[in-house]
Amino acid sequence: MCIHQLNLLAASNSLPITNFLGKQHPIEAHHLSSICDIMEKAMVNGDTCIIRCILVVFQVVFKFFFSPQTERNRDIVRRSGLLLWQLLMAPRDQICSEIQKEVCLAIGSGLNILYPGEAEINNLLKLVLTEGERNSGLSQLRDVILTNLAEQLQNNRFGSEDDDHYRLNDELLHYILKIVVRESCVLITKCQTVSKDDFQRLLSTVPAASSCLRYLMAVQNHLLSNTILIKPDENDDSDSSLQGETLKVQELKTSILSLATQILTGCDEVLEMLQQVTTALINSDIPDREQRLKGLEQITKATMLGHLLPVLLTSLMHPNLQTLTMADALMPQLVQLVLYTSQTALLLKTQSPVFSELNSSPSAASEQKGKLLPDERMLEEKEEPGFLTGLKIPAPWAAGKTVETVHPVRDNYKFKETVHIPGARCLYLRFDNRCSSQYDYDKLVIYAGPNTNSRKVAEYGGNTLGYGSRSVLGTGWPKDLVKVEGDTVTFSFEMRSGREHNTPDKAMWGFACTVRAQVLTRD
Repeated sequence: MCIHQLNLLAASNSLPITNFLGKQHPIEAHHLSSICDIMEKAMVNGDTCIIRCILVVFQVVFKFFFSPQTERNRDIVRRSGLLLWQLLMAPRDQICSEIQKEVCLAIGSGLNILYPGEAEINNLLKLVLTEGERNSGLSQLRDVILTNLAEQLQNNRFGSEDDDHYRLNDELLHYILKIVVRESCVLITKCQTVSKDDFQRLLSTVPAASSCLRYLMAVQNHLLSNTILIKPDENDDSDSSLQGETLKVQELKTSILSLATQILTGCDEVLEMLQQVTTALINSDIPDREQRLKGLEQITKATMLGHLLPVLLTSLMHPNLQTLTMADALMPQLVQLVLYTSQTALLLKTQSPVFSELNSSPSAASEQKGKLLPDERMLEEKEEPGFLTGLKIPAPWAAGKTVETVHPVRDNYKFKETVHIPGARCLYLRFDNRCSSQYDYDKLVIYAGPNTNSRKVAEYGGNTLGYGSRSVLGTGWPKDLVKVEGDTVTFSFEMRSGREHNTPDKAMWGFACTVRAQVLTRD
């Protein structure tokens, strides 16, 4: 297989043979036609040796020696594609796995020749992504194409004209992400379902990443690298240059936000499966339970949790990505992520004492404890049971979110704001003791929901300072906490009266209120 070795050597851009092959004249159409004739004859005769050799020839020809510029060349390309597709879709009992692999490599090498338009490539990718699980040939072709695209993205990490070609559209990315989530869940589930020997073999193969996961890693690294590492050209300060840079950065941030949202949603699903498997293993009575729980961490590193999540979370801390839009969109998912990881960590940590008891008898355990060095004994005595017990989840609303008008309010002033705290069962409102308005109909109305059509909770207005109405609505501005059921509250304030000449600022202070998801006592 000298031609096969030539093809493998030519795949490396750093070798002289690559430049040599790239300078050769394109092959003529009648030569490729002759190659197709040999392939057809070999397929009829079932000559696997010749079929495999011609497939390797296809790989070299498509990569270096062919350009489908004329109509005759395009006809030959269509003929070649039909032959390759016929081999790819042949029943398993009629084609060996080695030939199927060479077919996929041939299609991958000639992808842009066999499928010249973007729509054709997208249709092919949609087919292999949706049907790959039911057909081994399509599954191998999917892996080859995504591996090639991932390598091309990595080689063009810092931007080129081919970026759009290597980066697939959102629909295809969604299909790839679904496959990655399913692969991750299946991998974690195997920690519970496979036999002891199969589990040991599984541990020896991780943390290798699948082709779909590798492509997502390449897309994520490509977007993050261009957003974080590339700096504008300091020598070109023209308006058009600055505007172009700004548009590019905004486009990249939009792409990152879309991808990060999908990745975090997928990670939540994988973490939920991880928690279920961890709980099931803890409650099971299988002999190697301890080894499986320990190996679960290693297996998890081979999933999207190990390959995608750390890079994404670290990159989101960069100043270029610390935007209000990014935080507002991703914060609920990040909080859910913290909850899942904390709960799973607590489950695993609480099993440590059980494992110690399983590995040794009580007498052996006490004897071993007596042999501990002083420093080890001190550490053991200080260790507190219940890892993450009483953990407070960090959140932007932990210190409360303040909602307030301008101070003092002016004539015809209107104010409306909605506060939403994901996951909160109820909200607690603490009002500033300076709250006041000139008349009781210059009032604040509170609604338990996202808008003023929601259920009205309460309304407050007026003052007791001797100005304006000299009275307040109901019992006046609240001194104690106001409880609102649900996770959303809307404030609507309107100044309907005109300010009188003798009304001081303190009687038209407006309002300020702090919203929290839990009761906090006042100092």
